[in-house]
Parts: sequence; structure tokens; C-alpha cells
Amino acid sequence: MASRNVLQHQNKGEVVVPGVVKQKKNMVAEGRNRKALGDIGNLATGRGVEGKPLPQKSVAVNVKVANVANGAQKVPVGRKPAQKKPTVKPKPEEIIEISPDTREKLMEKKMLRKKQAAEDITKKKSTLTSTLTARSKAACGLSKKPKEQIVDIDAADVNNELAVLEYVEDIYNFYKLAESETRVHDYIDSQPEISEKMRAILIDWLIEVHHKFELNPETLYLTINIVDRYLAVETSSRRELQLVGISAMLIASKYEEIWAPEVNDFVCIADKTYSHEQVLSMEKQILGKLEWYLTVPTPYVFLVRFIKASLPDSDMENMAYFLAELGLMNYATVIYCPSMIAASAVYAARNTLNQTPFWNGTLKLHTGFSESQVIECARQLVSYHSEATNHKLKVIYKKYSNSERGAVALLPPAKSLLAASSSSC
Repeated sequence: MASRNVLQHQNKGEVVVPGVVKQKKNMVAEGRNRKALGDIGNLATGRGVEGKPLPQKSVAVNVKVANVANGAQKVPVGRKPAQKKPTVKPKPEEIIEISPDTREKLMEKKMLRKKQAAEDITKKKSTLTSTLTARSKAACGLSKKPKEQIVDIDAADVNNELAVLEYVEDIYNFYKLAESETRVHDYIDSQPEISEKMRAILIDWLIEVHHKFELNPETLYLTINIVDRYLAVETSSRRELQLVGISAMLIASKYEEIWAPEVNDFVCIADKTYSHEQVLSMEKQILGKLEWYLTVPTPYVFLVRFIKASLPDSDMENMAYFLAELGLMNYATVIYCPSMIAASAVYAARNTLNQTPFWNGTLKLHTGFSESQVIECARQLVSYHSEATNHKLKVIYKKYSNSERGAVALLPPAKSLLAASSSSC
């Protein structure tokens, strides 16, 4: 009965536990095809229809366990045989060796992070003292003002190759260094026959000759520079002073002009007071004393740049040149370097035309001077402007009273600077 029951269960698709009943080999013929049971959990191989092996399948099985001692009993359904957990070997730990240099770098990074974190905390914290100080400044109107915008004065000349924008800043830095080397010292006391008044008469006449010959502005400023540098190293008589002037203008014209006036033109303009040979001889003497050194920064080269930095109109430009030429005629401005005269002329012109602010960040950047540095020289230029109407030497005044130059000489001088100069006196 037990074997019959086992066979019945086997036919129903259930598996007999090994060791209980032996399966008979002759139960199934070898050549007969048999399908694998769908509920067998182990892997079974069989023969296909055409004798080919069937694919191996993993099938879930419900196993009933029989108890041998009690006979054929049904195996409880639903329990699964206990499976052993696979033992996982721990991976060997990787040991990273750190060199002393790497340790130092890591420590430095760590310290830097701590320092930055501490600084951030300090910045966020506002102390009572800083809060009170900020409130006091705000109450007194001393709070931080917005920074002035620096204007790019060369933006309009980007496509102008003659403006040499790549080198213009370097050029003016060189001029600033070179002007001290060729700066004229106070020499009038070393000239026994020449006075400040006589020099003013000569400069006034040379400006008239320059205007008559229609020469470039550079020629005038270089002429006056040559005269002063020559008189600073060589004593001259009163009779030769005019000869020094026309020979200096001849040299400057050859240096600056495309079509320079001839020697005979200067002889005629001097009413033939000096001969052709005397002019050439004085020219040679001046060049020898100056060691042929003519490439010097004059106030004109600085005026061009500083006026551009002022973003001027035509009146502003003419007023600056007017005040600069008044300064050249008066010997008292010899003590100032060319860049100072140019910057002061721009500052005085802005005051005269009431163009506020009188001084700004752009002018300070390009001139290299603050308002307090230029104000003293500017006061002198404005005082010359106030005296120009009643002065005996009127060439400059007439030149800038013309409508072609905006008649800027007819405008009233800057009252603010005049009042300051009179109060200081």
C-alpha cells in the first residue's frame, strides 16, 4: 500500500524523498518522450520530440516529506528547506601611504579653510563701535561717496592709427620723467643785462612773429624752451637778446615745420638789425650750448593730452591755450615744470568758464596732479588774465580776442581763484 501511494503521488507531480522508496527503472521506456514537470524545483534534462535534449529549467517545487517510521505520511506543504548563507570574505583594506610633503599640503589647506571661515564670521559680525562710527559719519555727511567714473578719453580714436593708442600712455610717462631733466632753473639773476621785463618783451614779440608766419603751436613752445635753456647756461647782452630769439625760432621751425621760414625771412622781420651770417652764427652757438638736444617735452605736449582729458568744447580749449601763453610770457612761471603749467591752465580755464566739477578723477589720472597741487599755479595764470586788459604787452590778448579763437580773452577771469589769491596775499 505504501508503494502504491507513492506511485500515485508521483503521477500527480510530486517528488518522493530519496532513501524512502526506490524508483523503478523499467517504469518508463527509454525511447518514450516525456515532458518535464512544471513544478519540479531541481534541474531536469529530458529528450525532446526528435531526440534532442530539452533546455534546463529551474522550477519551483512543493515538497512533501514522508516519515519512514510512521509509514507513508504526507509531507507538510509550504516549508522550504533551509539554505546556507554564503560566507563573504572581507576585502583587504587598502593602505595609502602619505608622504610628508602631502601631509604639509593637507595641513596648509585645512588651516587656510579655518582662516577663511574665521574671516567670514568676523566680517558678518558688526561691532558696536563700527555701527556707531558709521552712524556718526552719516550724520556728519562723511559717508562714503560713490566712486567717480574714469572716462576713456581715447575711445573715439580706436580706429585712428595716428593716435598710437598702444603707446600713448607710455609716451606721456616718458615725458613726465624727461621734463625734469630739461627743466629750466631760475637764471635771471645770472644775466647782468637782462631783466624779467626784457624777457617778457622778447616773448611777446616772438608770439607775434609766430602768428605772422602762421607756424604750428609746437614751434612757439619749443622756441621759448630753447631761449630759456640757452640763457640759463650762457650770458647774453641786451643787444643780442633779439638775435637769440630769432635764431631759436629758426631752429624750432626746422625741427617742427614742414616748410620752415628761411634765414632772410627772419632778417627782414627783425628789420635787418642782424645780418644773415649773424643769425647762422648764433644758431650754431645755441645748438652747441644745448648739445643739439631738442627733443624735449614742452607745455604744449601736455596741454594736448590734458585738454583731451577735460572733454572740452572750443571755448575751453582756447581758454586753456590763452592762459598757458600768458604763463609763458611771464618769467615767474619758470619755476613750474611744463606739465604743471599745462594742468594749471586747464584747471583755471574750467574755473573761468564755470565748468563743474573743476577737477575730476579723469583729470587727476591723466595729469598726475590733485586739485590742491595745481591751484597755486592756476591762481597766477588767472591773475595774468585779470591784468591782460591794461597790460602794455597786448599781443596775446589781441590774439585771443579774435572771434576765430572764441574771443575768450574778453571773458571775465575766474572770480573764485582771484578772491582766494587776494585773501592769501
